[in-house]
Amino acid sequence: MLKAVRYLGPVGLGVTSPQLFLADDRQVYVVKLQNNHLGPKILVNELIAARLGILTDLCFPSGDIIFIQPREVFHRHRAHSAAGSGYHFASLFLAGSRYVTKANLPRAVNKRQMAGVVLFDHLFHNMDRTQNYKNLLIRREDQGYRIYAIDHSHLFRRGRWTTDSLALLADKIHIDYRRSFRMLLKYYFTADDIMHYAVKFRDITQEQLAEIIEEIPSEWLADASERQAVLAYMVKRLAKVMDLAERLCRCIPDPDRRADPHQEEQFLHMGVVHPDASIGDVGPD
Repeated sequence: MLKAVRYLGPVGLGVTSPQLFLADDRQVYVVKLQNNHLGPKILVNELIAARLGILTDLCFPSGDIIFIQPREVFHRHRAHSAAGSGYHFASLFLAGSRYVTKANLPRAVNKRQMAGVVLFDHLFHNMDRTQNYKNLLIRREDQGYRIYAIDHSHLFRRGRWTTDSLALLADKIHIDYRRSFRMLLKYYFTADDIMHYAVKFRDITQEQLAEIIEEIPSEWLADASERQAVLAYMVKRLAKVMDLAERLCRCIPDPDRRADPHQEEQFLHMGVVHPDASIGDVGPD
């Protein structure tokens, strides 16, 4: 768990009004506060995604629970001191990142990890990546350009899910070609890429899922029946992962018929992003 030591200011992007904090590990984090207008379930979704990302080696920024004591970190920022003492969700700030575009995608050295992200989005009904072009980032690092998938607040189709909505979603398998990141499927992924991550998801145990649920602070999710509903939903979804992966594989064209990605006229649903969009100060929505 992290502890905030200094408030740095607003991110300036996102419906959940994320804020920047320096934590006790000397790293800067984008923090979603409990009192965001969509409610604390947003934080539940983010924590679940972060932990599943670790278990399956997805390209999510490091994320963790962060404790904030307003009197210690806000000082003169009275508007935010109302956040209250307690636990919030922090995602590592990716300085120097840009939005993913058709132009910079080929540079990424970790495109294979996006196969896991596509599978994750289908497994857990993360619709937001279809509609929000700001949650795929790329930045230059020592090993080369790396893609990061951020913002999982709308996991389970919507941020403010209910036990009933989870029950309705649990058995649904639908391949959204837009959410499949059409360009990646068309030009870069192989069936082996998809199945590599399918096995990782399949091997997650119910005990590991229960540990994730146990980690959720009670102030984010106090209702025991809702905790059980999330656990049951994830167990059901992971039981369907191989079927879902096989359906995704059928969306991949024959390698011999693949065209040059540079000949693609439109960059569809990886986000219609201006190629010059620079987001040195961006973070999760």
